[in-house]
Amino acid sequence: MTRDEIMRVIEEKNIHFFRLQFVDIFGFMKNVAIPRSQIEKALDGKMMFDGSSIDGFVRINESDMYLKPDYDTFVVLPWRNKEGRAAARVICDVYKSDGVTPFEGCPRVNLKRVLAEARELGFTMNVGTECEFFLFEYDEDGMPTTVCQDVAGYFSLDPEDKANDCRREIIEVLENMGFEIEASHHEVAEGQHEINFKYADALTCADNTITFKWVVKTIAARYGLHATFMPKPIYGINGSGMHTNQSLFNLDGTNAFFDEKDKLQLSKVAYQYIAGILKNARGFVGVTNPLVNSYKRLVPGYEAPVYAAWSASNRSAMVRIPAARGMSTRTEVRCPDPSTNPYLALAMMLNSGLDGVKNNIDPPPPVNKDIFEMTRAEMTDEGITVLPGSLEEAIVELKNNPIAKETLGPHIFEKYIEAKEKEWDEYRCAISEWELDNYLRVY
Repeated sequence: MTRDEIMRVIEEKNIHFFRLQFVDIFGFMKNVAIPRSQIEKALDGKMMFDGSSIDGFVRINESDMYLKPDYDTFVVLPWRNKEGRAAARVICDVYKSDGVTPFEGCPRVNLKRVLAEARELGFTMNVGTECEFFLFEYDEDGMPTTVCQDVAGYFSLDPEDKANDCRREIIEVLENMGFEIEASHHEVAEGQHEINFKYADALTCADNTITFKWVVKTIAARYGLHATFMPKPIYGINGSGMHTNQSLFNLDGTNAFFDEKDKLQLSKVAYQYIAGILKNARGFVGVTNPLVNSYKRLVPGYEAPVYAAWSASNRSAMVRIPAARGMSTRTEVRCPDPSTNPYLALAMMLNSGLDGVKNNIDPPPPVNKDIFEMTRAEMTDEGITVLPGSLEEAIVELKNNPIAKETLGPHIFEKYIEAKEKEWDEYRCAISEWELDNYLRVY
């Protein structure tokens, strides 16, 4: 869109409130709301905010920062219309106090840098994310619980799935905001859902993923439900993943992963990309699986991949190759979860895959048997590595990954690790209900 087109929509839709959105390094959407009188100033990128108030941004003595809107992310908010007065939003890049220098601590700015570097190698990246989530009830004090309204299962139909009306309105809102919804269904666990939307270029996909999570939470609250993208909210059942379908395209618009002459119809670039993903998997899960709780999901037996292996069909492998070919040829990386910051996750996975391309790495053979049934010796023979078992281990691996600092940039790399080490230390020192249940009466 252009500035003039946006102003025309603002007049036609009677937009009185405008949200300038951006994302911090932990993937939380931030928001500066302005009235109609300030919209033109905002569209010209002249709105400032205090960056020192945002975790991981800047110190108090360098706090003034600018929000530069990306006009293509402008959209009217379907649920924010009161007495004929509408609201809209636009996603922004964060700039330094001079107003002309992109801020290296802005995850969106960082992803754009990584994508520009990939383009210099001759590639663009297309991505489709599949964010699972739970819908839970609130208690009498308005606090979220882990109690769900339904007893439905995978692909269940009414009347079991009582959250169906909520999911339907989420879809309607997303479609009104320009999303192309491909499918929606109840997931395996009670209270768990998935809504799939069409893939896009990597930057748009990251924008869409952040917007999707915001819309899901917003509409769920209107139904008196709490939507959570926490990876593993309930012990003993499946957690929520964010399977990430990704492919490289050549600059002429052809799919760089497709080769009809190959046995699996995969190109050399595709094999090298897979090799790079597997090589760097232990070093990027600290970003794609960023919480202490993420590693409660990454355990054997609950469909989440624990082992760095690939296959054309095996869902116990971390990297799967979906059946579609031609322009739809892609890899599906199954380990990320929806608590991740998608801008950082896509940057890390892209550079991990390109590491394999640039260094001409061949992947190990595909693993077509159930990895969960294999012994450690068998996995070693197959070249399968195990993903980190805790946030502490994942952050150590992230720090030791040669491409991590280059991919995230020094600012995000240092601030992110500092925060995650603090998170782990707080968790390590906390007393859990499990400890009280098992030790308090006995010792």
